[in-house]
Amino acid sequence: MDEVDAPDSPNHDAALPDEVYSLVESVVLWALLAIGFGVVVGLVVAPEVVWDDGLAPVVWDPIVEDASDTGDAGYNPWNTMLYTAGLFAAVLALQALFRRWRLPSDDLMVLALTSWVVLAPVLRVLEDAHMFPEGRDLLYISPLIHLHLAAWLVGVGFLAHRLDVIVARSARPTFAERRVHHALLVGLPLLLAGFWVWVLQPIHQTNPELALAPLIGSAVAAFLCIVLLLMRTTHAPALTRALLAFGSGAVLLSLGYYIALSLHLSDLYVGDPYNAIVLWPLLVIVVVPCLVGVVLHRLGASDLRHLRASGHEPGVLPAGISLKQWEADPEAFADHPVERLSNRAMLASPLVILMVVGQLSDGLATFLGLDVFGYGEKHVASQGVIDIGSRINERLGIDFGVGAWFFAVIKITLVSAIVVLFSRMRVEHRQQHLRVLVVLAVMIVGLAPGLRDVGRLILDV
Repeated sequence: MDEVDAPDSPNHDAALPDEVYSLVESVVLWALLAIGFGVVVGLVVAPEVVWDDGLAPVVWDPIVEDASDTGDAGYNPWNTMLYTAGLFAAVLALQALFRRWRLPSDDLMVLALTSWVVLAPVLRVLEDAHMFPEGRDLLYISPLIHLHLAAWLVGVGFLAHRLDVIVARSARPTFAERRVHHALLVGLPLLLAGFWVWVLQPIHQTNPELALAPLIGSAVAAFLCIVLLLMRTTHAPALTRALLAFGSGAVLLSLGYYIALSLHLSDLYVGDPYNAIVLWPLLVIVVVPCLVGVVLHRLGASDLRHLRASGHEPGVLPAGISLKQWEADPEAFADHPVERLSNRAMLASPLVILMVVGQLSDGLATFLGLDVFGYGEKHVASQGVIDIGSRINERLGIDFGVGAWFFAVIKITLVSAIVVLFSRMRVEHRQQHLRVLVVLAVMIVGLAPGLRDVGRLILDV
């Protein structure tokens, strides 16, 4: 059956309307406003307490040290807790706002946001190689790099969303959609040119010797990518199309500088026994996880196709039905497409595939980086896991590496848990944005570090 009405139950069990905040969402939103207001007031009234003794040593000083020639300052327990709490709070707050604003939460939006996650490590590796001028490099240190790119994302998204509003209010929507399409074709390349001026052009101040061929080639590829994606996504809202096209174009444009840097370093490394350009980590850290993603997609593609043909999304309850109602009478919903097909269909969803690829990439990159290439770990929690692996090495008499293999094992275990959890998890219709932003957060702490690591390993920086 394709349509299921909510069973008779007390009104308080029904799902909340999308425009209504839950108690937790309201608390988080007001708490963030209060904290933000308190920090601003504190910076004005008592800067020596809030900044000198608080935010500066915990947040700002590690960023400045990370951008210095010594590079890669480690995290401490305080900023680790602060960033973790901030990430959780941001997910809860933003998903509530996105749901109320009725922003898209489909697969195309997931891919659009993923392009921005990929952009961060590409720029971060350029900073690792000290490509950016002093002062500007601070913008490409975590967490500032994510806030910096978030500002670009919000700017592009706001402009595109206004175009969606124009279409919605137009008396001739078909005509308005054509005009919006033409506006995107012209506007996004211009915005990308602005991105180049602000983000990438300063690189030439300190690196004038970069080859022009990969830079020109990447610019052409970025332009063609924007045009192609816009032409292939005319069915989607302007917001999704703009974020996907601009994010993908920015990745290609930035990769041109990465390729130019690799060509420059390959010339410098000639005859150097301690440095070299190596490509094989790409196979382990990127290709292997992607192959796992392909396998997952093949396992669930058929059920996903049938589930969507019935008008439902994997794991998402029909509109108006709460999770409490769904779980209270499992027999009533046992034959519903969501219950019958979601477990396998979820395997083919970008939500699961991207999380799996990201976590595997991070685990394998940490293993290669520390145990094979001799890099160090900067995250407090990760170092704690690696220390356990080191103690296991000592007890077993293993001389290889520093125990980062155990971190990879934990990540593989986590991936397995993710697959099981998401395949069996059911969410209310109003919680789709929450699910998307949870995946985005997991990619920020998994896929982004993994891609940064592989970028560093290839260039030996």
